[in-house]
Amino acid sequence: MLMTIVAIYTLFVLVTIYTSVMQIGYVSKAKRGKAVLLSDSEFVKAGDYSIAKEKMSIASSFLDYIVFIIWIDLGIKFLEDSFVFLTENGENEAVMNIAIVMGFLVINSIISLPFSYYEKFVLDEKFGFNKSTMAQWIKDTLISFVMTLILGSLVVWGIYLIISSFTLWWLWSFVFIFAVVVLINMLYPAFRAMFFDKLTPLKDEKLDHEIKVLMDKTGFVSSGVFVSDASKRDARLNAYFGGFGKAKRVVLFDTLIEKLSTRELLAVLGHELGHFAHGDIYKNIALVGAMLFAMFGIFGNLPDSLYSELGLSEAPYVVMILLILFMPVLGFLMMPIMGIVSRHNEYEADKMGSELAGVGGEIELANALKKLVTENKSFPLSHPLYIFFHYTHPPVLERLKELGVDLQDIDKNALEATCQANI
Repeated sequence: MLMTIVAIYTLFVLVTIYTSVMQIGYVSKAKRGKAVLLSDSEFVKAGDYSIAKEKMSIASSFLDYIVFIIWIDLGIKFLEDSFVFLTENGENEAVMNIAIVMGFLVINSIISLPFSYYEKFVLDEKFGFNKSTMAQWIKDTLISFVMTLILGSLVVWGIYLIISSFTLWWLWSFVFIFAVVVLINMLYPAFRAMFFDKLTPLKDEKLDHEIKVLMDKTGFVSSGVFVSDASKRDARLNAYFGGFGKAKRVVLFDTLIEKLSTRELLAVLGHELGHFAHGDIYKNIALVGAMLFAMFGIFGNLPDSLYSELGLSEAPYVVMILLILFMPVLGFLMMPIMGIVSRHNEYEADKMGSELAGVGGEIELANALKKLVTENKSFPLSHPLYIFFHYTHPPVLERLKELGVDLQDIDKNALEATCQANI
């Protein structure tokens, strides 16, 4: 059984690397051809960025594989031996389980730090995204680390109690973790505002009014429209709706307000409201729930022989570590299904966004999409295999085609310039 587990993970890593290699080859060839949507220089630059990210992904996959083998071979046993003193008197079983699992997570976080640093201060710096200082990055990393220790320990403790108390522990663990996922979605905007981004109410009364008119059309109830000072860390454009019920927030990155015109911004928000109107957030949560259910179902019924081959007991911490180690595998297998559903939802949200933006809304959304591609340096072409495994959004050319937009109709002058918001 152990060999089967290792073989499955090995196949996962090989397919992941192969997909990245195919993408690198595809983009390397495509960027030498005729520019699409972007200017010649921006087209090449976006291609270079795409290739650089995939090379980093390949290096990360190799490291993850080595780390996986070490954990399976001797790492889990090492942690067990390191914290066994906590139960010398037959007590503190829960503390030992929490210490081992959190030790596992901390070590993995430390191993991933060089990649995080490289992505922020080498890759993003080279391509003009990074606006963060070293002090800010260290502060953000430490805050994330402390939050992981506190919240992670509580979650591990909860699963430990469930495994220790129920025969069908995997089912109740799934219910518990699924509830945590929903709670995180509810609290994410508040946590982000508290520890990372400064959120301020949108001061432009005219834009605020137009946004609220859009929300009224779809029945979206929000606690307000806020602007995030995201530009202090990153130059990318983004916006998000977070929370549930009346606690929902509309959050616009200040970079988005700076680069898009009012009508383009309304078209983008109309797209996001389309997701709300179609219940896409609940569909996505349901898909995540299905993945979690499958994962807990599999690992709740592993044969005893696997633990014997590992030289470990069926202790809660062993089960939890194995779950965490294999979560990326199931996530990768689920991604094509989630991608198909998500890409369909994006088309429908685009349609509503263009309608909510009023007459000529499809052109405004097209202009906004083009600016997002330019500012975020998103290469507009990808290998079909890469799209199948990785894309949650349809390729931008397909989105424009679905909107019925002729590329010749897009405002080329507005796209090539740094467009200040008309507010």
